[in-house]
Amino acid sequence: MDQKIINLYDSFTHSEIDRKDFMKKLAVLTGSTALALTTLPFLESNYAAAATFHSDDIVFDNITFPGSEGEMKAVLAKPKGKKKVGCVVVIHENRGLTPHIIEVTKRVAAAGFIALGVDALSPFGGTPVDENKGRELIGKLDPEKNVQNYLKALDFLRAHPDGNGKTACVGFCWGGGMSNKLAVLDPQLNAAVAYYGAQAKAEDVPKIKASILLHYGGLDERINAGIPAYEQALKQHKIDYNLFVYDGVNHAFNNDSSPTRYNEPAAKLAWQRTIDLFKKKLS
Repeated sequence: MDQKIINLYDSFTHSEIDRKDFMKKLAVLTGSTALALTTLPFLESNYAAAATFHSDDIVFDNITFPGSEGEMKAVLAKPKGKKKVGCVVVIHENRGLTPHIIEVTKRVAAAGFIALGVDALSPFGGTPVDENKGRELIGKLDPEKNVQNYLKALDFLRAHPDGNGKTACVGFCWGGGMSNKLAVLDPQLNAAVAYYGAQAKAEDVPKIKASILLHYGGLDERINAGIPAYEQALKQHKIDYNLFVYDGVNHAFNNDSSPTRYNEPAAKLAWQRTIDLFKKKLS
């Protein structure tokens, strides 16, 4: 698919343009309104077509935990019959706790960790089925309360009876930015992984105690613009980090429900690097 179309969709999904403007511009790029409507399903998430993860070696539940102001909804997955294992908060994209992120949470558990997929939209009753509504609600979250809810999630995992007290986080897109924020705000965090997420402010980098792993798509110009300043600060303050830019792939390259942006080789390599870091830092 034309990269201009993918970039346009990226602008829409990150609220830089509204849906009406997006459809107008898509019609120009495709040549007609009819072709734009035909193209749209290839851009939008298709959870039915994505791979479904199943393992008999994990236990999976819908739970709640105490947030900053009330109960937070989440999914909890853990390896069956194992005790004293590391714990990971999984942070979703800007559409809420979608089926894709629930699958990611299960995969983290299958790798041997307790995984908590938090629904940041819990203050609004939880993630809606309509992804466009989810994007709207993300923008209405109170930023400070939202961060506190994720810090509470880490506290919840540290107190989990099957955990070993060590924690990490992994986030995607909006969640990648949150992963970087948690690295700044939580000195107890052992590791933070950010997939194509907004970088922490350079002046906040000295606060980071966690090991950092950063994954970026080579074609993701919007997010990648922030790499140089962040990497310079990480180097300057001698933070333990690894940064990978995957050539020729787009933002959201890990999301197999997004057929035009998913890149299987890059996703598999980034995932292996992520699990390797968790095994090193959470054991």
